[in-house]
Parts: sequence; structure tokens; C-alpha cells
Amino acid sequence: MDQDYATVEPTREEVDAIEAPLMLEFGTAWCGWCRGAQPFIRQALQAHPDVRHMKVEDGPGRPLGRSFRVKLWPTLVFLKQGKEIARVTRPGSAREIGEALRKIDDDA
Repeated sequence: MDQDYATVEPTREEVDAIEAPLMLEFGTAWCGWCRGAQPFIRQALQAHPDVRHMKVEDGPGRPLGRSFRVKLWPTLVFLKQGKEIARVTRPGSAREIGEALRKIDDDA
């Protein structure tokens, strides 16, 4: 699991080309909601080691977040073969994230 939000974001085309199961996390390091969700995210990802986790710093004018219509942080977007399968905004439990991870994890 990445610890920091990437300030240089990939393009939407690069994200769409990722074939492996992917959880995109949009947020910022200073966001209280984002910090509060980290234990839930870590716990849920432990059961899904084959899912790639990409943390992307979001904010006004950031093209990747806008392309996914992100409005609140953290927003977790779950992709499989470049297609959005599930989304969780401001997760309140590891169970909530785990349900979405199961939808994209080939080995689950």
C-alpha cells in the first residue's frame, strides 16, 4: 500500500489501460476524512494482496479526479480491466471497502 498521495497523477488513459485489479484512492494528506480512513483501507487490502492500490492527490483542476467525478475525499474507485466496478466515498469500515475489493479481485 502506498503511504503518500502521488502529486503527479497518471492520465486517465494510463489508468484505463491497467488490466490488473486497481483501487484508486483520491484524497490529500491533510484531509481528516482521508487520514481516518487509512486503518480501514489497510485492513481491507490485507485480504486482497493482488489488488494494486494507487493514492492520487486530488483538488480543484486535477484532471484525473474530475474525470471520475470525485466530489468528496476520500473517494475509492475500484477498477477491473480499466472499467469502474464499484466506488466507496468516505468509508466507515473495512467491511465496506472489502465488499468492493471482492468485486474486482480475481482471486476472491
